[in-house]
Amino acid sequence: MIAAAAFLAASPRAAGAQVFSQKGFVEAQGIAYLQTTAKDQTQLVGEALLRYEAAVRPASWLRLNGSFDARGDSHDQTEWDGVSWSDRSVQRPGLAVRRFDATFTRGPLTLQAGKQFVRWGKTDILNPTDRFAPRDYLTVVDNEFLGVTAARLTAGLQSDTLDLVAARFTPSRTPLLDQRWAGLTAEMENLTLIEGGADYPGRAQLGARWNHVGTGYEFSVSGFSGNNNLPLIESGAPELPGGLPAPPIAVPLGGVPPAGLQVPVSRVYPSMWMVGGDAAVPVPVITLKGEVAFFGTSDSRADQYWLYVIQVERQSGEWIFIGGYSGEFVTTARVQVAFAPDRGLTKAFLGRASYTIDANRSIALEGAVRQNGDGTWLRFEYSQASGQHLRFTARATVIAGAPTDFFGRYDRNSHVTVGLRYSY
Repeated sequence: MIAAAAFLAASPRAAGAQVFSQKGFVEAQGIAYLQTTAKDQTQLVGEALLRYEAAVRPASWLRLNGSFDARGDSHDQTEWDGVSWSDRSVQRPGLAVRRFDATFTRGPLTLQAGKQFVRWGKTDILNPTDRFAPRDYLTVVDNEFLGVTAARLTAGLQSDTLDLVAARFTPSRTPLLDQRWAGLTAEMENLTLIEGGADYPGRAQLGARWNHVGTGYEFSVSGFSGNNNLPLIESGAPELPGGLPAPPIAVPLGGVPPAGLQVPVSRVYPSMWMVGGDAAVPVPVITLKGEVAFFGTSDSRADQYWLYVIQVERQSGEWIFIGGYSGEFVTTARVQVAFAPDRGLTKAFLGRASYTIDANRSIALEGAVRQNGDGTWLRFEYSQASGQHLRFTARATVIAGAPTDFFGRYDRNSHVTVGLRYSY
């Protein structure tokens, strides 16, 4: 990483801004939770992030991109263990290579190799076909994408684009077991869960996507073979404090586990293959979008299912409206405990509305409401810039639902976030 930074910094600037560019920001934000939880009594959390991005084009056919993060927080969500590349730590790395890749271009062919971001799909909020896009879910509803180490070959013609990807497995980062976003059921709140590590697959993640742009429409078909970046959760034999094995009667049938019972849990990432497609059709007044995918597996512990999204989009002046429905149809159900925010957003009405007040101010509202009314997630955001460098952002997030609903697991996690960013 140090050598890469030195290379980017030492690249010649005399040829003009097109040869070397750099940007970044420093951001500090505070998060205030309105309630405590059984596992987490903290209600105020502070976070800080420094991001530096640089790009150099030493030749017309070659471009190098790099991005580096340094971060910290007040709630033990960050670990300092050197510079991270793989994004396989339980906590967020204090120092991390966010992106570092080289892009080679020749005619209609583009080869991108290194740590990068690969995004598929056309719908908003939920993208079923987006298989190379793991996320950081330490704060489940305020997540960001993680880069993947991959080689990506794109062949682009006038109306058709073929995208081929081979990647090293990168898992999504799951919530910390001892904090509020673990989303434990009421029966499990008495337990002490012990991090038991993860079984990361070693095989390559492979995918292909063909996109066609026609007159008045656009669609793509895609396929994926690899592993789900969201884990199944497996538990080991329970123990009493001190490492002693728990007696068989420690957990009464249908009852609440005794306080202090320790249960090691580990994450496994089942094999997965996916076939899917997406489409966008502009019609008078609105744009129709849709995305659908089937997920199959040879793992006897995992489900097989369909996910789909139907969406309508409209822009009117400074307003942008997005509304739709996300659904799920399970073809093979198996006994499992899984962390699956993508499936948690299904069987729900999704929406987003944003309004640009002026050149410096904007507001936005997005969320999801379960079709049976058992769960709700809503987020309001106000953003205001001051000059060319400073931006203030305030967000209010409301989460509510029944204990059995995905949103209901986090119904004590409604919060307010205030942040200040200085861009350079």
